[in-house]
Amino acid sequence: MYPNVYTSSIPQQGESKPARPRRRRKSKSVAVVGGEGSNGWFRKRKLSEEQVRMLEMSFGDEHKLESERKDRLAKELGLDPRQVAVWFQNRRARWKNKRLEDEYTRLKNAHENVVVEKHRLDSEVLHLKEQLHDAEREIQRLAQRVEGAISNSPISSVSVVANQTTPFFGDYEVEVGDDSDGYQNLFYSPEYIDGFEWISPFV
Repeated sequence: MYPNVYTSSIPQQGESKPARPRRRRKSKSVAVVGGEGSNGWFRKRKLSEEQVRMLEMSFGDEHKLESERKDRLAKELGLDPRQVAVWFQNRRARWKNKRLEDEYTRLKNAHENVVVEKHRLDSEVLHLKEQLHDAEREIQRLAQRVEGAISNSPISSVSVVANQTTPFFGDYEVEVGDDSDGYQNLFYSPEYIDGFEWISPFV
């Protein structure tokens, strides 16, 4: 049934499909809102060196941009206020990134200096510990030598007993008195000592 309809719906072998038309991409134009032109759009104009210099000077004076200052700069430089605002926004972003990079570099250098100083102090502490150990060994060696010298000294074999008298010639006393010749008897010795018998010269 209906052979013509069936055969027309099936493409014949070797028959190519019709090519679809390609869509043309819309060209993106750099534009800034608020300018003159159709629907409030206009192509962004490249800033001149003088305009950039004036904007940099103004940014150096104050990073924030108030509305009155924005309008004044736009009027002086012949730019759209929105373009001035975008420039300040981008410049502040670059300025903050630069500050972060500088702070990071400063902290990194400080950290490296601290690490180097720590290594130096660790080496110095190790050296001082070695010196202390050597000094303790030297003190111990000298103490042993002094003890050995004292133990071998002849003075250590002599014992001195305080307040002890050994009567060899007896007890001596000083006797003061006048004799018939006017001389004083300075010493007196007993006539008898154990083991000895003295002959009195006055007998």
